[in-house]
Amino acid sequence: MREVGSIGAGKDVICGFGVDSVSNGADGAVTGLDAGEIAMSTGYALHGSVAVITLDNPPVNGMNHAVRLAVVDGIDRAQADPAVSAIILTGAGGLFSGGADIREFATPQARAEPTLPTVIAIVEASDKPVIAAIGGSCMGGGLELALGCHFRVAVPHAQVALPEVKLGLLPGAGGTQRLPRAIGVEAALNMIVSGASVPCERFRGSVLFDAIVDGDLLQGALAFASGASAGQRPLPRVRDIAIHYPNADALFQFARNTVGALARGFPAPLKCIDAVAAAVTMPFDEGLRYERELFIQLAQTSESRALRHAFFAERAAAKIADIAPGTMPRPIDTAAVIGAGTMGGGIAICLLDAGIPVALLETTQEALGKGVANIRTHYDKALAKGRLSAGELDRKMTRLKPTLAYSDLAGADLVIEAVFEDLAVKQQVFERLDVVAKPAAILASNTSTLDLNKIAAFTARPQNVVGMHFFSPANVMKLLEVVRGARTGSDVLVTVMNVAKRMRKTAVVSGVCDGFIGNRMIEQYLRQALFLLEEGASPGQVDRALEKFGMAMGPFRMSDLAGNDVGWYIRKRRYVEKPQLVYSRIADRLCELGRFGQKTGLGWYRYEPGRRDALPDPAVDALIAGYRAEQGMTPRAIEDREIVERCIYALVNEGARILEDGIASRASDIDVVYLTGYGFPLYRGGPMHYADTVGLFNVIRAMRRFGASGRGDPAFWQPAPLLARFGAEGKTFSS
Repeated sequence: MREVGSIGAGKDVICGFGVDSVSNGADGAVTGLDAGEIAMSTGYALHGSVAVITLDNPPVNGMNHAVRLAVVDGIDRAQADPAVSAIILTGAGGLFSGGADIREFATPQARAEPTLPTVIAIVEASDKPVIAAIGGSCMGGGLELALGCHFRVAVPHAQVALPEVKLGLLPGAGGTQRLPRAIGVEAALNMIVSGASVPCERFRGSVLFDAIVDGDLLQGALAFASGASAGQRPLPRVRDIAIHYPNADALFQFARNTVGALARGFPAPLKCIDAVAAAVTMPFDEGLRYERELFIQLAQTSESRALRHAFFAERAAAKIADIAPGTMPRPIDTAAVIGAGTMGGGIAICLLDAGIPVALLETTQEALGKGVANIRTHYDKALAKGRLSAGELDRKMTRLKPTLAYSDLAGADLVIEAVFEDLAVKQQVFERLDVVAKPAAILASNTSTLDLNKIAAFTARPQNVVGMHFFSPANVMKLLEVVRGARTGSDVLVTVMNVAKRMRKTAVVSGVCDGFIGNRMIEQYLRQALFLLEEGASPGQVDRALEKFGMAMGPFRMSDLAGNDVGWYIRKRRYVEKPQLVYSRIADRLCELGRFGQKTGLGWYRYEPGRRDALPDPAVDALIAGYRAEQGMTPRAIEDREIVERCIYALVNEGARILEDGIASRASDIDVVYLTGYGFPLYRGGPMHYADTVGLFNVIRAMRRFGASGRGDPAFWQPAPLLARFGAEGKTFSS
């Protein structure tokens, strides 16, 4: 019996949990293919006396029920053949397996035998050695299957992971019990709690890999198999390795304390720790049963359902239903950005990081020099942190071509303007571009609220105009709203979605309306927040209530960060264009005092130099109290629950109108916008999914109660027709 102590990371690393994006690596890390897209198969071939079973289920060899059956059939076939001395399990397409197919959750196929634990038990029980040959990626259930094999060989660059935590789950087929036996308790704990991918090379010499193959994987596996077939008996099993870890209680308590502080709203990371602790304290079979119990518990939580919803929503957002299959993107070999400010500089970084040369245009040498210096500073910081090599930095900066002349944009395949949010300014830019840009160039606007169709009309080529609404800071935020104008060409849309993927952005297509998806909805959220101030809440109470709900930042801290003058500019336009829309004027009073937020040191809060802590300011309380008195309003006590419901349900109601107007194609697209661009809590799945969770019937009742109160803008609380219909019919947005 082999023994294992601790290999790899120390305690100070056990804080890696974080779900910045469900699909961070998830396209090939957790699940298989879209239902019905391709046929599933598993190959079986003899190489001398070695049977090779190849998982072949593109794109990631997901192990759904059909694949599991085929693996068992292959094992049985090899067992029954006296000419076979060893069995190799490998994957087609240069990778082993991305794991289980999460679409099978809550379906009969998920429980249909052979389940993955059954497959692993059959592999372990084989009296002929089974060798996992791992290339590319080996994730989730794929790694659990490999851990059930008697031997494992891999190429050094292959990646292994147990990423189930990113879906609110834990490994449910022995991963929490076998991995600590293979790589050590601490290293396994870090991998399982973080869900991070790790190169196989890191585990060279551990029990996890019996050989690292530097050449052809299959040839290396066959060579290994010829020795394994004549090797030790009984065959080695990871489950038989004894764990001796002194002071285990202290390790797991440290881990719980550290992870508990980071995993607010996510139950899975702490359950992962419990499961790994069971590997140390329980016999293997008891630990296996305990792991399965925890997996079933987590699969039924609202958090896991929300994370799985977000996973599929992000994949669905990339699909545009009315574009013909086979529509080819235009080649994008060069790009240009107009405006070298904070937004333009961030967009330029996105393009440079995608390997696309960028011409950066400004109107003055001073502004251009400042913009280039900011980009250089960004890369210098990345170099200092070890995220970038000196050579990579030089290559990126070499691809940047600063200019003051529009004529230098003539060869660009894609031009993105990031100038002041004013239609007259945009008009000047696009009329100039129409003259200098080559005929096939895509002309994109970074506008966040303006009418893209009007912008397109400033050119003689509206079919080439599209919106690319980045979120600040553009080089950090994942979301990209791709705004489809009335005449935007299908190939233009496909091209921009492709560029978004190259920039590692999550792109969501929006139709044209004031504010598109995200900002049109956030306006209603902010209106309710301001009405709540009128009625008796403070900025701090509103922010705390919504942050406790899970929002990354409350509305008033968010406004201070973005700049209160941005909202003020939009409201002044609204007063002219939509005079019937009711607004609280408290925010205007704040802006009239020059309190624009962090950039001025004063906003809804005050900020000390060099710090971003939002400090309460009695001057704001006095401003609000004076406004209430002026309006004849008597403040009342407001519960946090009302704050959350009014702000979040305002998002839901406007989201329903956006769906009805055809601005968003699906409710899940709205959820993706809010999860990736507006700090909506991932474990709640987005505003539309959250409304489904609460029950649309209950959401509508609350809205009617708010409307009946007569406060704020009662007319807003009339449920959107789509929402009212779904509520009456017992439907959900997901349906």
